[in-house]
Amino acid sequence: MNVDHLSLLSSFDPAVRKQALDKLLGGDWRGRAAATDAVNMHMHSFCSYNGEGWSPSRLAWEARNTGLHAVGLVDFDVLAGLDEWFAATDRLELRAAAGFESRVFFAPLAEQEINSPGEPGVMYFMGFGFARPPAAGTPEAAALDGFLAQAHQRNRDLLARIQAKLPALTLDYERDVLPMTPAGNATERHLVRAYYNFMLKREDGSPSRIAAGWAELFDMPVAEVQAKLANVNGFVDFLRSKLMKKGGPGYVQPSRDTFPPLADVVRFIRGCGAVPMMAWLDGASAGEADPRRLLETLMAHGIEAANIVPDRNWNFKDPEAAAVKVKALDAFMQACRDLALPVNAGTELNRPGCRFVDNFDAAPMRPWREDFRRGAEIMAGHTRLLRYADFSYAGPAAAAEFPNRAARNAFFAAVGALPGPDAAVRHRLETVGPAAALDLLRAAANFGRWTV
Repeated sequence: MNVDHLSLLSSFDPAVRKQALDKLLGGDWRGRAAATDAVNMHMHSFCSYNGEGWSPSRLAWEARNTGLHAVGLVDFDVLAGLDEWFAATDRLELRAAAGFESRVFFAPLAEQEINSPGEPGVMYFMGFGFARPPAAGTPEAAALDGFLAQAHQRNRDLLARIQAKLPALTLDYERDVLPMTPAGNATERHLVRAYYNFMLKREDGSPSRIAAGWAELFDMPVAEVQAKLANVNGFVDFLRSKLMKKGGPGYVQPSRDTFPPLADVVRFIRGCGAVPMMAWLDGASAGEADPRRLLETLMAHGIEAANIVPDRNWNFKDPEAAAVKVKALDAFMQACRDLALPVNAGTELNRPGCRFVDNFDAAPMRPWREDFRRGAEIMAGHTRLLRYADFSYAGPAAAAEFPNRAARNAFFAAVGALPGPDAAVRHRLETVGPAAALDLLRAAANFGRWTV
């Protein structure tokens, strides 16, 4: 019997995923893809929402077989995939880092839109370069639990608002939504998929009745709904817009109490030794109109790096729209370069059909290709130094040794540029203690190869 081990990499059973990776690693996986300088440092897994339903292990496997130079796991509100991610990326000898994404409230810009359209003061924000989940009983563990609890409450409140206005749509959060994710962490995309499944089940899969059901709820012509249903992914996005975005029955304008304050999240990230990271959208908002000013403001509040999803900053069919976005992209990237801020780049993979890796050969991307590769190496280097030597890019020891940010970047990038260590090197780094591991990592960075 043929077993599809690739599909089993995304089983909800962690033992099945591990066994599937063991089987795949039993083959000739080294050298199957030529190494490139392309990176994807922002990939969501099924621990929050991945458009293909992929696990951290599946993401690592695909990255290795695509020849990616470096990879980053980023899930919403949780670090649930961290241990599995490092187990897989270590065995596949990848340059890797990991973190989480959430939304925060930033009081100094309470009256301005930043990167969450229509929501002044609200920011998508990241913590990146975690070495391990916070230990149980620590303030950081309590903070992470609190962020997730707040997210669950927002989800339940959203469902309640929809049900109050559309009683025909009734979901039970624990029964209908949470089982869709293996980590008990539902996102807005899980909620909208649950509504899609609800109508599918209610109408026994009948296309005509499903179209009629949605048409009645939204007071739309049946033919218009049928046309939208022809593209399932597009229809799910349509549902999300109709039910959960501004103007929909589930939407409520967020306040400063809806999301945790930026300062609390930065404190948590630094307490874990990770790197506070701002998230850039596209330069269209008032808050992003002057990227240099925004970056300097956020740096004063503890951010150490930036993240961008490049595709939405240049890839438009309309040449005029593309020109506006590319101008904003160039201004943002130049500001990051001037301030020596590492830039994380990736595609998110949070929708079906997302490209697995950006088109770094596109004309708007080429001027910044080296910045993206170097940013990935800095984060991979930070991750190695934090995991084995307790030495963080954002920590006081690094700031004291490298008060010049460009020099700090050079050191961490040199560590991150080293190839993925094999099992013998990892064992040595894990067993010699943090001080000796730091010496070994310095030496390897100086030689440009593992000397352990």
